[in-house]
Amino acid sequence: MGDRIRLSIDGRALEVEAPVSILQATTADGTPLTANVGCLGQGVCGACRCMVRRAGEREVSTVLACETPAEDGMQVSFIDYFTPDKPHVYDIATFTDSWRLSDAVADIFPEAAHCRHCSGCDRACPKGLEVQRGVELAVAGDFAGVAQVFDQCVMCNLCTLACPERIWPNHLGLMVRRALTALTLRPSDLIRRLNELELGEACLDLTGTEAEPASTPARR
Repeated sequence: MGDRIRLSIDGRALEVEAPVSILQATTADGTPLTANVGCLGQGVCGACRCMVRRAGEREVSTVLACETPAEDGMQVSFIDYFTPDKPHVYDIATFTDSWRLSDAVADIFPEAAHCRHCSGCDRACPKGLEVQRGVELAVAGDFAGVAQVFDQCVMCNLCTLACPERIWPNHLGLMVRRALTALTLRPSDLIRRLNELELGEACLDLTGTEAEPASTPARR
């Protein structure tokens, strides 16, 4: 048999046998799982987000209860699901290239350009993602980099809870990932160059030697 540990979950004093996850410890007194639960231990849904304070520590951290071991003296408080304070409405079909996706980032997530670089989102992420870097890459137009950063995101919304600018980084990452999945995007620098040509802001010198077609070697 394992050691018995005592902890507090949402104000309930519990005693459980270790090793056990926080989510498993929640039912130790017979309390049914009716909220803050989804994948039951896979760590992929983000539903069991919670704040924990470990024994002897002052700082509170955010974790997923299904993949975090319960510890003696731990204090746990589950965080209920919350929805965006404004809807992020977009049509993937309109993202015909990375230039238009750049416009969508600026229009739908204007707060992203005002990131304070406080790293609060990084500290809040239970998956250890470089969330702040993902936001910076989105503003810069590096959408392949954004998709890579948010590849393991479980949409727990904890990064938004920690963000003083209310950027909703996970929803920004989700939009970019959806766009890259649906489209084969041309590089944003190419789109920018084509746009300059369409507006007459840049010209091609078709009289230069580089514009002349290469001569075809004679057949033998």
